Amino acid sequence: MSLENAISRLYCSPIASRVAPAGEVAVRYALVFVIAWIGALKFTTYEANAIQPLVASSPLMSWVYDIFSVTTFSAVLGVVELATAALIAVKPWAPRACFGGSVMAIGMFVVTLSFMFTTPGVMALEAGGFPVLSMVGNFLVKDVVLLAVALWTLGDAVRTLRAEPLGQ
Repeated sequence: MSLENAISRLYCSPIASRVAPAGEVAVRYALVFVIAWIGALKFTTYEANAIQPLVASSPLMSWVYDIFSVTTFSAVLGVVELATAALIAVKPWAPRACFGGSVMAIGMFVVTLSFMFTTPGVMALEAGGFPVLSMVGNFLVKDVVLLAVALWTLGDAVRTLRAEPLGQ
């Protein structure tokens, strides 16, 4: 069987029509899982101390340490992240809630990605600098994908809301 024939048979199979919906569920709940896990970690001293240099060097965020301690801010952020994950997770039953959670996630990932430009040591200078990322840079760059998924969950929520009759 040729590759073209195999692709054609797969494309026409009943499995093919199930892949996209399964992928959508997988992508949504993978995002929920990652945000919830990261949010839960914010209640640990280890994670609070790990994010402190990122927050402290950010012109957008450094002010929070004038109001909260490192561990208190981390815990507040954990609550926000857990709420964000929960709101995205309930899309099948509450697309408006998912809309809000998706907007929250987008904001969270945009702020986190801004750390790429404000945190010292994001580029591995010992390896020649840009485009080589340090461990901190590697930690932050994953948020490009998470931002893209959050944009997709927002669009999916909007698509569902548009399909609902008005007044629901």
